[in-house]
Amino acid sequence: MSSWPQNVGILGLEIIFPSQYVDQTELEVFDGASAGKYTIGLGQSKMGFCSDREDVNSLCLTVVNNLLDRHGIPHSKIGRLEVGTETIVDKSKSVKSVLMQLFEPNGVTDLEGIDTTNACYGGTAALFNALNWVESSSWDGRLALVVCADIAVYAQGSARPTGGAGAVAMLIGPDAPLVIDRGMRASYMKHAYDFYKPDLSSEYPVVDGKLSIQCYLSALDNCYQLYRKKYAQKHVNAPAVDLNLFDAIIFHTPYCKLVQKSLARLGLNDFVLTPKDKRIEIYPGFEQFIDVKLEDTYFDRDVEKAFMTHYTPVFDAKTKKSLHLANQVGNMYTPSVYSGLVSLLINHEVSELAGKKVGVFSYGSGLASSMYSISITADVQALGTFKSHLNYVQPLLDARKKVVPEEFTKLMEIREKNNHAAPYEPSGDVDVLFPGTYYLSSVDKMHRRVYQRTSTNKPEKNCSS
Repeated sequence: MSSWPQNVGILGLEIIFPSQYVDQTELEVFDGASAGKYTIGLGQSKMGFCSDREDVNSLCLTVVNNLLDRHGIPHSKIGRLEVGTETIVDKSKSVKSVLMQLFEPNGVTDLEGIDTTNACYGGTAALFNALNWVESSSWDGRLALVVCADIAVYAQGSARPTGGAGAVAMLIGPDAPLVIDRGMRASYMKHAYDFYKPDLSSEYPVVDGKLSIQCYLSALDNCYQLYRKKYAQKHVNAPAVDLNLFDAIIFHTPYCKLVQKSLARLGLNDFVLTPKDKRIEIYPGFEQFIDVKLEDTYFDRDVEKAFMTHYTPVFDAKTKKSLHLANQVGNMYTPSVYSGLVSLLINHEVSELAGKKVGVFSYGSGLASSMYSISITADVQALGTFKSHLNYVQPLLDARKKVVPEEFTKLMEIREKNNHAAPYEPSGDVDVLFPGTYYLSSVDKMHRRVYQRTSTNKPEKNCSS
């Protein structure tokens, strides 16, 4: 290539989520939980879930096919395809290999990329790899496609309301409406057993809840401080970096209440990083926290309450609207932070978004985390076209079917009982799926999976894995 590709970022964005959900208020009653435990304590309203008719392969088939169709992208225009997921169906065969069934009939087999796995961080790693490819000597002028997909399920109990499912696909290339700021990535990686899946026969994770929160907040502290440092090094004459740098901030969302705490924690970082002799001048009323240390505050209710109260207007202005899908669908795992991006876009007018800077915090247990930023184009026409492709999201949310907790529990029991069963004929209702959804048709005795697609008034496609 004769020149470095400019303004590399997101050219197109597609999201899918389950067609069925359970109401969290009803689930509180069914579980015998105190009123508001899930809805207020966790900040969740509804939780999407998949029957045994959907798995990570079917989610990815659907979201990739939808993106290419909606944006009119020929398969031959894609030169790299990478999947980020922690929902493992096969210990060897990648989800990417299953997706090749969409490309092979179009003569496309020269397609780099496979799967990337580390809890909820895999999609961000895939995104970074796609950006690196476009900005490298390996780039051949085609576009990259990043797919994030997961099904988050938990055993019956206190963790089950934090489940969810979904998939996001992102088209990556130059001259993008959403530019990933070059050289502004800050990462924090560490070994931890906060959330992991050691039992390969089960979909359920092992979770150390308290450690998981501490790891998440510690990673946020480290990523934010390193981002501040890198920004200051790159913009030598710019004012000191703080929350004012970002017009919006989106977070990986295990549950919505944690994100509200996380936004306030960025404010706590700003406070701690302010020279001690200026803290009270800038933050009047925080005298009691003058000597606070970040590592001592993970579970300090006084600090948490004070900063959450102080930063409520900032949260409302910069983050709250990005939690729309997380509140309505639940934790999508790998797609979670990108569902926040979709929510941010569909809940603001083009004029409110043009020229804005979005901070992004991505976290995956184990642990891997990064903070980076997105600069939204100031070109109102280009942004309007980009945003118009997301007009289907809210109507699709509204079209979902509510399932009572008793039926939801039965469907989860079927899913648990038949996990990795072969041969297997799924029993979930196909008629409740959205039009154009790929679904699991059968699994033969050799564990080979066959997929079909619900009607869209177009010829159905059969796929296998």
